[in-house]
Amino acid sequence: MQVESTDWLIIQKELALAFGKPVLSGFLVRAGSTAMRDGSPTVKRNRGERDRLVREGVLVPDENPALFRFSADYVFTSRSLAAGVVIDGNSNGGHWQENPAATRKLSEHSGPLTRLEVEAAMDAYDRYQQSGEHAAIFDTFGEPRDFWVRSTRERPNRIYPTKPIVGFVQNKTQLNGGWGQKTDAAARLHNAGYIIVEADNAPVPPPERYDHLANNADRIRLCARNYYVEPARENGAAKVAIRASDLSRDMGLRDAFPAICSALGGEKFQKLANVPAPAHTLPNPSSSTVFTYQFAALEGHQIMTLQPTTAMPATTNLILYGPPGTGKTYATAWEAVRLCLGDAVAETLSNNRDALMAEYHRLVGEGRIEFITFHQSMAYEDFVEGRQPTTGSDEGEEGTSAGFRLETVPGIFRRIAKRAETGLGKKAISNRITTEGRQIYKMSVGFSRDAGDQELFEEVIEGGYTVLDWEDIDWSDPRYEKAEEILKTCEAQGKIEGPVSLQSGQVSITDTFRNRLKAGDIIIVSKGNRLIRAIGEVTGPYEYHPRPEGRFGHRRDVQWLWHDPAGVPVTEIYDGNFTMRSLYGLNNARLNIPVLERYMNSAITEIDADVEREAFVLIIDEINRANISKVFGELITLLEPDKRLGQPNALKVHLPYSRDEFGVPANLHIIGTMNTADRSIALLDTALRRRFTFRELMPDVDELRRALTTRQLDAGNLDGIDLCKLLLKINERIEYLFDREHQIGHAYFTSCRSRADVEDVMRHKIIPLLAEYFYEDWSKVAAVLGDGDGTNGSRVLEARRLAAPAGFSDDELGGDKMRWSVKASFDFSDFAA
Repeated sequence: MQVESTDWLIIQKELALAFGKPVLSGFLVRAGSTAMRDGSPTVKRNRGERDRLVREGVLVPDENPALFRFSADYVFTSRSLAAGVVIDGNSNGGHWQENPAATRKLSEHSGPLTRLEVEAAMDAYDRYQQSGEHAAIFDTFGEPRDFWVRSTRERPNRIYPTKPIVGFVQNKTQLNGGWGQKTDAAARLHNAGYIIVEADNAPVPPPERYDHLANNADRIRLCARNYYVEPARENGAAKVAIRASDLSRDMGLRDAFPAICSALGGEKFQKLANVPAPAHTLPNPSSSTVFTYQFAALEGHQIMTLQPTTAMPATTNLILYGPPGTGKTYATAWEAVRLCLGDAVAETLSNNRDALMAEYHRLVGEGRIEFITFHQSMAYEDFVEGRQPTTGSDEGEEGTSAGFRLETVPGIFRRIAKRAETGLGKKAISNRITTEGRQIYKMSVGFSRDAGDQELFEEVIEGGYTVLDWEDIDWSDPRYEKAEEILKTCEAQGKIEGPVSLQSGQVSITDTFRNRLKAGDIIIVSKGNRLIRAIGEVTGPYEYHPRPEGRFGHRRDVQWLWHDPAGVPVTEIYDGNFTMRSLYGLNNARLNIPVLERYMNSAITEIDADVEREAFVLIIDEINRANISKVFGELITLLEPDKRLGQPNALKVHLPYSRDEFGVPANLHIIGTMNTADRSIALLDTALRRRFTFRELMPDVDELRRALTTRQLDAGNLDGIDLCKLLLKINERIEYLFDREHQIGHAYFTSCRSRADVEDVMRHKIIPLLAEYFYEDWSKVAAVLGDGDGTNGSRVLEARRLAAPAGFSDDELGGDKMRWSVKASFDFSDFAA
């Protein structure tokens, strides 16, 4: 899209490129302009307006993950507000500059089209026909001739030419209008869920010869969402009803009512359109079947207020803050153990550090406690979920390279949240299913890249069995209890090409499935080699159930103990990825048995609705060192205790990369630490402050006494030094010269056993920290340590006046210049016991 230089102003800051100009109603920013996702400074007065535009779909994600893109022209109330949104910072409007070049091009849009973008382009085309606005792009396409598209909104004229609409969205003035290529205008609109029509609004059947066009159930779902669900939601309706015959007529389908009813009633449509399971009329399927969907909440969120669920403990969101060395990190260990095991157990450990840390590490090993340290480079993709580059086959290291691809990977928060959903109640704990005496197998059910894989997976879960492929031969005859007989039959009747031996998959894996897999054994179903999606207990012998397609005819009955179609990382329960062999036994030594057993028992339901689930704890050390709003994203809302899963105002959101629905379990507690000397508490994200309880930890001489007493040492007389007095006096002086948030914590001295240890702490920890606090102003460091000017009676630091070099006078240098140094031996007489 080209922008004339005559009246358009430009912002070109870092990666953002935006065009705007004053109009009668305010300041217009051009569709296709880009805006920075994260700018500076930290406090942004226009962030609220920016967030509103994101919610309303005016700002949409750009192909560059660092940017947003304007999906439509937008008029701001002022030039400064427009600039602030574009740069994600504060501006007086001066960022808008005259465009020095004759033309500038906005970046092209090559991703999937969104409904909001297409409808905004149609709005622009209406203005073009009425007033000539946007003539620079629409004039280039001339009179429409071949392909039109039907708007999803009620308009005086709902028919628009495809090329100008897609051209406006893509910032292009030349493109093809038909179906032949995936990038052609009609093809892109068709795949976005729009109906391509003739000039008289009659639907045009898409050509069947093109594989790049959406079809069948996928196409039905997209059109139903665009033409029924979204318009009703925009108009504030409480529900929407879709009659099968109406959708069939709109799309120009014939004899497709079974497919339409199946698509509208399935879970895939519910996820795509963000609607709950529908009510429907009978008969079903029929042309007269009506599906009715109730709208639960704002788009992107679903309020969970359905069946009462197992009670959850009161959620803890806690931040421990204070100066360095006040024991914040150690305190998180005690709080985490207390939340996991209860107050009574934790109290018995409060005075036994070794026992406490042993329990802490045990709970970490079981996956109930997770520890992470925030830093300046921490991002949403590390914490919640993101895409990581992956090479090679998804099905195993032995597979051929599949080239470079991006794979959605859950972050640490999503992993522990998924784990917390498996937290056990009292009944599950008392009736626990264990792995004792059972062999554990990895098994593949289908192939994760096959189109029918999800349907096969859903079939076996609902049917209560598992299936195996390989040769389509009935192995029920008792003679096949011997692997040699399986080998003979494979050689005589098998259809898999190549030589066959006892080690061949069709023999060894069939033998394992038929003979070695016993009732009571556990199978872990993989999804690719990096995820697990089901765990089950084998309950029946081998059976043969032939299928029309001649595959997956071998069956064993299974009681499924846990399943999740999205899958969780293999590393949750195993110390490496699986291999592509479809069935093999796992080494128990490589399994995390406590975590595996928790997944196995997670489906046990509680009769008593007040039973609490096991607690899980995420510890975030140095929480204030990261960009909180950037790292937490939509979790800022979900963290509130009343918005946790199972609570009265529970919320779920669709995550941006996986598009999975996600909510935060109420039994997941979050404990953070914050070093106030690092960054003021006042700079912490306001939304986070409101959702967390803050507990201050300050230097504590009593805690110092207790720590030394446990090692039979006296903090009031350690080799003649009164450590308590030393700590108090240093902190009084720091608070006077600086502030209370930069005091020295008692933990610096808790490991001291002798005078030499105290000197070592002072020399290598306290003095460098003070020098940093006071920006190398050694006179203030000396004042804190009680050394005055460092020349008379110095105890820790000493100063020597430097003589002025030849040619300089003291007046020129601004007074005396001092050389400060740390003494070889310290005098602690002021702090004598």
